[in-house]
Amino acid sequence: MGQVRCSLSLPRWVPRRLPPSKVQAAMAVTKTTTPPHFKRTARSRRVSTPLTDAGVARGKREKRAVEEAEASSVAGAASCGAALVVPRPLSPPSELAILPAEFFLADALDLAPRLLGKLLRRDDVTLRITEVEAYRPNDTACHGRFGVTARTAPLFGPGGHAYVYMCYGIHMMLNVVADKEGVGAAVLIRSCSPVTGLKTIQQRRGQKTDKPVLLAGPGKVGKALGLSTAWSSHPLYITGVLKPTSVSYLPCTLGSFVLNSHEVISGGLELLDGPAPEKVLVGPRIGIEYASPEHAAAPWRFAIADSPWISSPKNTLRSP
Repeated sequence: MGQVRCSLSLPRWVPRRLPPSKVQAAMAVTKTTTPPHFKRTARSRRVSTPLTDAGVARGKREKRAVEEAEASSVAGAASCGAALVVPRPLSPPSELAILPAEFFLADALDLAPRLLGKLLRRDDVTLRITEVEAYRPNDTACHGRFGVTARTAPLFGPGGHAYVYMCYGIHMMLNVVADKEGVGAAVLIRSCSPVTGLKTIQQRRGQKTDKPVLLAGPGKVGKALGLSTAWSSHPLYITGVLKPTSVSYLPCTLGSFVLNSHEVISGGLELLDGPAPEKVLVGPRIGIEYASPEHAAAPWRFAIADSPWISSPKNTLRSP
């Protein structure tokens, strides 16, 4: 995560310089009947007025506060080389920017690791992406190998759109379309960690836990976000849901359509910027035994190192 430098200046409530009157009061000497020694041999007789006593007390308190603040500042500087380095906390999702459409116009293999640490938001649920897989054109594990069909048409759309398909008849798998229109590439969101909306996530998942099992797996992510295949072709760089007002249907062979005009309503699915992870692990993708040996062994799976929010198997992940 990013880091910020913490200033070592004194707190505002600590006076930098005492007023002259208080300095004089604080430095007032006591009159004794014997010369000053480290060990006094007789009790001193103090000659002062109540007002001076109060001034001395206040002066000592303020002087002590200044000395303590200066001592803590010096200690902090000595421990970190004149600056205290502290981790930057993750900003609230409401303060993070939505990723622009240009961010997604990249090869899926380049886009995949860049999505780690980014945030998916729908309604009150915000998830941090912790694990992804890249699927490229001419990849024998990619749905694009079948060409453009009613199911895969969103995959061939412009980068930054969602491609949601059903797996095993129950799981909704969220993919982020990559590259230019017509390429047929995407990044599968395999796992996430919760940022906001834990109660909603638990209700949608039907599992009351805050352990990684809640979101470690692509089907779990889709369910936590409440997705269906109707979300395919949804732009992830626009706030809210698109409500079509004018539609042109493409030839039946494509099984898709174009929105000529639309209006945005609330409750959309968005991809927000977030801090990039410090370390990333790579490994072969999961569940693609049907692919060619070359593509089945390709290290196109990416995960945040040291994160427990990663699906199994974890022992196939390595440092690049």
